[in-house]
Amino acid sequence: MTPMSIFRHGADEEKAETARLSSFIGAIAIGDLVKSTLGPKGMDKILLGGGRDSSVTVTNDGATILKAIGVDNPAAKVLVDMSKVQDDEVGDGTTSVTVLAAELLREAELLIAKKIHPQIIISGWRKATQAAREALREAQPTLSSKLLTHHKEHFSKLAMEAVLRLKGSGNLEAIHVIKKLGGSLTDSYLDEGFLLDKRIGVNQPKRIENANILIANTGMDTDKIKIFGSRVRVDSTAKVAEIETAEKEKMKEKVERILKHGINCFINRQLIYNYPEQLFASAGVMAIEHADFMGVERLALVTGGEITSTFDHPELVKLGHCKLIEEVMIGEDMLIHFSGVDMGEACTIVLRGATQQILDEAERSLHDALCVLAQTVKETRTVFGGGCSEMLMAKAVSDLANRTPGKEAVAMESFAKALMMLPTIIADNAGYDSAELVSQLRAAHQDNKSTFGLDMTQGAVGDMAALGITESFQVKRQVLLSAAEAAEMILRVDNIIKAAPRKRVPDHHPC
Repeated sequence: MTPMSIFRHGADEEKAETARLSSFIGAIAIGDLVKSTLGPKGMDKILLGGGRDSSVTVTNDGATILKAIGVDNPAAKVLVDMSKVQDDEVGDGTTSVTVLAAELLREAELLIAKKIHPQIIISGWRKATQAAREALREAQPTLSSKLLTHHKEHFSKLAMEAVLRLKGSGNLEAIHVIKKLGGSLTDSYLDEGFLLDKRIGVNQPKRIENANILIANTGMDTDKIKIFGSRVRVDSTAKVAEIETAEKEKMKEKVERILKHGINCFINRQLIYNYPEQLFASAGVMAIEHADFMGVERLALVTGGEITSTFDHPELVKLGHCKLIEEVMIGEDMLIHFSGVDMGEACTIVLRGATQQILDEAERSLHDALCVLAQTVKETRTVFGGGCSEMLMAKAVSDLANRTPGKEAVAMESFAKALMMLPTIIADNAGYDSAELVSQLRAAHQDNKSTFGLDMTQGAVGDMAALGITESFQVKRQVLLSAAEAAEMILRVDNIIKAAPRKRVPDHHPC
């Protein structure tokens, strides 16, 4: 009996053990890729962009690494997507969640080899997850895993001041981050209000008090005839001048409609050509062109205005307001500073650094810190760091396994081993003897020293409560739940079916 294929030519199928092995290998490979970046002394990766510019990114941020790589393995894609969700939901823990899911699958591979059915493993894992979650809930912001470790106090203060300005709203959109080359990381500072990295138009006021701001996304470049893509047939050059004059008149009318809004500052998403710039200067209005879209959106938010594209009904347009607009110099660059904005909690963090790569990594680190702090403001519970929480959860799961009869107990033990791998990897990345440290840590927790974790400064086991090393409860809970769900989903797979690729046929012109 020859096997019959029910799939179209080109389609592919991996069955049972082959499919499961393929999933495990892909997911474990992703975990191995990022696990060396875990912990306060994790290593960095260099990511080279394709194309002509070949941009270089130096980072140990899990989300950034996983966004940059292209993967073909379906299980690996699940872990990459999971890390993106972790980044979007809580802003931190992207490496931890990927590593935990990969370690769970590494343990599952060993259990499958012992002929334990996936559904039994899943059943044990679910009970283990619940026990770990309860232990975490009963347990009593960190920048340490990033480039900013050596300037931790300075940046912790910046992040804390910025988040406290939000007054519990948790709206991180009000915090603007600007990167400026020059100086060192310690020269970074927090500024009240909003900084826009643009220049004010020629011959226009450089300082305005009690500003009424119209924020727009409209074309202000129709005062000239665009030759490209146009075909104009005229009798003489005088006719060309007439057309240009008509274009100028249209632009003049548009500027007059804008000025009827009673504004003294006009900010446009698009370019503002010379003629309208002159008209704004004559009216004593500050005009700022080509503000990037995120800048315009954030400016509308903090000044209380709305982005508009039509100007026929001034009474329907919501203007932005601030007490003072002026030019300020940062390094060698001139920026526009908006102070006394309607959204009082708005602020700008100005990052300084020697290279663009340092600035980019500092921004990613600061983003994680801001997200964690904002989550902690909403959910004030924190847990101890340094592998303390993972060991606490592992102990709770092991205790449950000891009380559980049957094969599910083996699955629970595997879950506890996966949790204990996180402090092991943290110690390995710091160059310490992980076997010695983790065994000491496990003994401390068995002795009911539930606040003990790894002190990576001294390379020893220490009391996290005394050292003041804490992490967000929300982040840690999300890591646990997301990793368990993703690992369970991959473990359930017994067939991988790849659809047949679409056939490429040459285009046939109708002529």
